[in-house]
Amino acid sequence: QVQVEESGGGLVQPGGSLRLSCVASGRLFAEYTMAWFRQAPGKQRELVAQISGGGITAYGDSVKGRFTISRDNAKNTVYLQMNSLNSEDTAVYYCDAGFLAKDYWGQGTQVTVSS
Repeated sequence: QVQVEESGGGLVQPGGSLRLSCVASGRLFAEYTMAWFRQAPGKQRELVAQISGGGITAYGDSVKGRFTISRDNAKNTVYLQMNSLNSEDTAVYYCDAGFLAKDYWGQGTQVTVSS
């Protein structure tokens, strides 16, 4: 069983930045495909960004050029750097660890973009 825990959410003004962190347990972390999803009220959960064990990244269209996903395998941690935030980015952000055809989810962290 892989344990996943997000942190770093909060309230930020439009145009501001925030960095989310996600720690996943297990000694094979370097092989996990890690991803960030988000879900806004009344909307479906959507993929924000993904990074493979080999460091290949992919982004949702709405965040390309503004968000950056990275990982530190020595710390079992994946990061989501979010810049130029706007109200459309307000959502609960979830971290997903994919390994051996299974997905392990964190509890989510709230990001609110408001003045």
